[in-house]
Parts: sequence; structure tokens; C-alpha cells
Amino acid sequence: MTGFRGGRTGSSGHPPRHDRDSQAGRGPRAGRPAHDPARMAAYQALLAVHRDDAYANLILPSLLRDAGLFGRDAAFATELTYGTLRTRGTLDLIIAAAADRDVARIDPPARDALRLGAYQVLHTRVPPHAAVASTVDLVRSVAPGAAGFANAVMRRITERDLDTWLAEVAPAEADDPIGHLAVTGYHPEWIVRAFREALGGDLGETMRMLSADNDRPEVHLCARPGRADAGELADHVGGQPGAFSPYAVYLPGGSPGDLVEIKTGRAHVQDEGSQLVAAALTDAPLDGRDERWLDLCAGPGGKAGLLAALAAQRGAHLTAVEVTEHRAAMVANAVRNLPATVLCTDGRSVGSDRDLPEGGFDRVLVDAPCTGLGSLRRRPESRWRRQPSDLPPLTKLQRELLGAALKAVRPGGLVAYVTCSPHLVETQVSVTEAVRRSGIDVEFVDARAALPAGMPGLGDGPTVQLWPHRHGTDAMFLALLRRTA
Repeated sequence: MTGFRGGRTGSSGHPPRHDRDSQAGRGPRAGRPAHDPARMAAYQALLAVHRDDAYANLILPSLLRDAGLFGRDAAFATELTYGTLRTRGTLDLIIAAAADRDVARIDPPARDALRLGAYQVLHTRVPPHAAVASTVDLVRSVAPGAAGFANAVMRRITERDLDTWLAEVAPAEADDPIGHLAVTGYHPEWIVRAFREALGGDLGETMRMLSADNDRPEVHLCARPGRADAGELADHVGGQPGAFSPYAVYLPGGSPGDLVEIKTGRAHVQDEGSQLVAAALTDAPLDGRDERWLDLCAGPGGKAGLLAALAAQRGAHLTAVEVTEHRAAMVANAVRNLPATVLCTDGRSVGSDRDLPEGGFDRVLVDAPCTGLGSLRRRPESRWRRQPSDLPPLTKLQRELLGAALKAVRPGGLVAYVTCSPHLVETQVSVTEAVRRSGIDVEFVDARAALPAGMPGLGDGPTVQLWPHRHGTDAMFLALLRRTA
């Protein structure tokens, strides 16, 4: 059993109307707080993201609880937070134009408050006067000396609608189609270029991808095989079964952590794309022994949990490797009471670690560390945080881990290389280079055949790239390799 060895709501929706603030430009009335709790929670989330490199999906729930926000107020704070983070680059261009100065010259507290205010004006149904007044009140409480400046900037922003501002700050589409799409689609140019390249140069499909990236994603649950049925889970939580994964349930809203199925280990939160690529490793045909499975980069444990549940049904045992101690503890929790052993060690130690022998495993998953460009809809701050300079160290690590996996798998065994990024350097290039440098004989297995029948938009094979706009999943990449000697 388990062991441990330690060492704008998209383009179509709007948030609820919040217009209880005072008239624009006036200070707080007597007895009225200088800000409302929903906007302050959103501001504090932005502050944590930009000052502490926090992730909104991790920090916001506690902020909402601490502020006592539920229902419509919590939904409004959530929309302000995620919407502002999602559109930040373009908001900054508009704020800079309205302020007649680069946003880098605006004090961070006032800058984040202006981003929240600009988002309300341009992307929600909050009345302009309420957005101006609430922003000025917020700035007065977090950066008192900038209240007049904030009032002037916000008033200028309200003078034009979103389309007019975009026409001013975005490059002309005819002159610079990528630059234009980056501003109007709320992504950095280098990411737009990467998506377009991965989509074969199709600018129209790139635009659809960006639009899907900007929609608020549904929460996906994974009903653990042998512990829960997806149909029954969907009925119990008021969701619906997933379109492709037999274990997926789409949750319309609420807090998944409160579900009894999550608390008891019958299900866990996991994007349907992650479920598909993990299950593909177990569904691909394999000759000979099929008892020892390996997850070489197991943290935080979602795929390991699914693999261990499948292993329990198949009489197999999973070894889950995670290099950082706190993430290894998360993996141990995810595979609790399942046939799995967690090793807190470096996955590249295959052959030198007695628990990771060369040729010792039948199926190996490499869910490689990557830029995470495939999950920007769930972590919108990452689109502005990631840089092209992140690629060289990550791709080096990806090649090394895949090389270790090819050593760990037995002849005839299977390796699944997975990234949550469609960037070709992290997908096709990393796989090709790792295989070439390993000196091990391998062949590609058509990954399409290991996915559910009838899935559309899987390309020509043998690798598979999932997409939010095609499949409703994160942009997961999958390559299946069989060691031949």
C-alpha cells in the first residue's frame, strides 16, 4: 500500500452589477467604509500576485473567507481578480495612455487599484461613476497621496469604450497582425507567436484559442476508478459527465473542496485533459509484464492519484517520484490507501537510486515541468509572469527527465511524455532531442489510438496536442514512446 520515503467572464458574460458606491469624485460619505469588501479582496489578491508571486487560485479563497464574502459578492470579487489578471497587459496600455506615463512609474498600490477600476469600466456592467468612485476610495485607503491622480486617470478611461481604446493602443492589424492580436486577445506577443506556430500558422484558429483562454474555465473533477462513478458523481454534485474522459465531471460552480467526495478521496479536482493523457498511458497496449508503473514527476499528485487508482484495478503498483519534500507529501496524500510508493528524490537518478533501477518499469509517465502555457485560462497571471528566457532551463530539464524515463522503462515498455504547454520547443523539440541524445532505440506509438474513440481535432499523429478551443481542456501535449531494445 502507500509508502513514503522522505527526504469579463470571457466574451459573453458579465459579473453582477455593483453600483452602491458614491458619486464619482467624492470622498467616502460619513459612516461609509472607504471601500467595499469585494473590491478590497480583489485588490489584496492582485497585491499578493504582483508583490509575492502568489497564484490567485490559491490565495483568493482564503481572502474571500476572511472577508466573509459569499454568493454574488464572492462571484464579483472573483471576476474582478481573474478578469484584471487576464487582461492586465492591455489594461496597462490603456492606463498608460490615460495617465500619460508608463505604468512602471505609477506606485504599485495605485497601479493595482487602477487596473481593477479600468477593468470594471471596460469589461463589466458596473456603472462608470461607481467604478470611478470606488477606485478613488480604494486608492485613498492604500495610497492616499494618489487619490487625485487616480480620479483624473479613471475619468479619462471612462471617456471611451473598450473598442475605441483598443483601436488607439493596439498596432494596426494590417501592419502587425501578431501585435494586434496580442493586445486585443490579452496575451504577450511571444505566447501568441508560440500558439500560432503550434497551430500550423493559422491566425484565425490562434484567435479562437486566445478567446478560449480568456473564458472562465469550468471546474473538472476526476471520479477515481474503483471508488466513484462519474455519472453518479455528476448527479450528486449537480454537474455533468465529461465529454471525453470516462472519469471526468464538469462542476458548474461552488467550492469543490467542500464536496464530501473530495474530502473522502473518491474524487479529486483535475482538468479533463490531464485525465486523458494519464489514462492514455494505461490504455495503450503492452506486451508482457504489466505490474510496475512509474510517475517520474508526480507532484502535486493529480495524475499519480488517477494512475494509482487504475493500478489498483489492474494489479499493478505505482512508484511516484517527486523531488521537493512538500510536494512529495501532497503526492502521498493523493495516493493514500492505494498501491503506491512515494519517493522524495530526483527523477533523473534512474540507475543510481536502488528504487529506480534501469529497465525496471513497464509504464512510465513523464509529466515534465514546463512553462504551463497550456493552463493560462486557470492561472491567468502566468501569461504575464512567464518569459521566453524560461524556456532554456526548462527544456534542458525536460530532455534529462525523458532520457531518464527511457532508461527506467523495460524493453517493450511504454513512456508517456506530457507537458501542459503547446510550445513546440517543449513538445516536439524536447521529445526529438531527448530520444536522439539517449542512444536508446524507441518507436513512436500513435497516441490518438490511446484516447477515447471519436475525439475530434487530434491531428495527424503520432503525438497529440489538446486545445481549450477544440476540446474544452487545458492544452496538454502527449507523446507515447515504446522502448524497442
